[in-house]
Amino acid sequence: MTIVPFRINIPDADLADLRERLGRTRWPDQLDGVGAAYGAPLDHIQHLAEYWRTGYDWRVHEARLNSLPQFTTEIDGQNVYFIHVRSPEPNALPLLLVHGWPGSVLEFMDCVGPLTDPRAHGGDPADAFDVVIPALPGFGFSGPTRETGWDVRRIAAAFAVLMQRLGYDRYGSQGGDWGSIISRALANQDPEHVVGVHVNFLVTPPPKDLDVQLSDTDQAKLDRTLAYMAQPAGYFRQQATRPQTLAYGLTDSPVGQLAWIAEKFAEWTDPSSTISDDELLTNVMLYWLTGTANSAARIYYESMALRGAPMAFDAPLGVAVFPYELIPAIRPLVERDHRVTHWTEFDRGGHFAAVEVPDLLVPDIQAFFRDHR
Repeated sequence: MTIVPFRINIPDADLADLRERLGRTRWPDQLDGVGAAYGAPLDHIQHLAEYWRTGYDWRVHEARLNSLPQFTTEIDGQNVYFIHVRSPEPNALPLLLVHGWPGSVLEFMDCVGPLTDPRAHGGDPADAFDVVIPALPGFGFSGPTRETGWDVRRIAAAFAVLMQRLGYDRYGSQGGDWGSIISRALANQDPEHVVGVHVNFLVTPPPKDLDVQLSDTDQAKLDRTLAYMAQPAGYFRQQATRPQTLAYGLTDSPVGQLAWIAEKFAEWTDPSSTISDDELLTNVMLYWLTGTANSAARIYYESMALRGAPMAFDAPLGVAVFPYELIPAIRPLVERDHRVTHWTEFDRGGHFAAVEVPDLLVPDIQAFFRDHR
């Protein structure tokens, strides 16, 4: 049950090795005029790789992470790294912020200040949270998982232990991507302590006995969802079936790891997104420096057996819907299975909402939990 303070200090030799590998990249060819149709465009990845080698400064971003209180603890035989920032407000609500793939704890960096100290950011101090931001087991500084079975339910159970270990009897959870699924699994498994769940990603396939009349807009969303599920993206199928084979390239080649993640940031974000090269590369670094490309991918393999498993819970649900989300949430279908007390549809933002539009996501989180403290 020991919680140990943690500080990042990557050896200079690791950074030198990265630069040397980037300088020896063996580049593939690319057909003329294909753009991104065949995958991550060559010119885009070459630009990022060159900046990574010659201009990017990891120490700046390492220092930013080290400015926040970081800890590790062992749960269910697995190391769990987390950021824990307490609010200066005495009645702050504990809030678990859960990332997904190919994201990391970095997703929430711009949310920490306004969530923990709204008074200092022009907000209402009554909306304050203590925030806990864990790296999923197998991701980043939580390090590789060491055994099979780390699916979303086991991760949720570990996070319930984490919140208990921190002394929190009542708390909320928020997430997108896998973080959304884990947050809902957490409410399912720890109903006595989870006061509410807020998500910005929610897959809503129709039940077999669909008897809900959908608007034209919602039907278009459903058609888009069904088309995606019928032809899952290549990354999904690979990580859900053969993550080990993929891992050799991603673990040995920094450009391979870069392209695998950069493609998703390009495809899943609002075209007007202002995610910087530095933000993207720092996220990639958390996979590269920790050698967790393989163990992070395994969440897909481990969790496939749970597809369609019941995820019901009694806690209230808040949903933020962003227009460039990978798969759109459909309210009438969500309301069949959940007690939705808050639903907001925005006109900008994509899959990485906490990075792209923290100015929209943070107030929505505050608004939802205002009624569930």
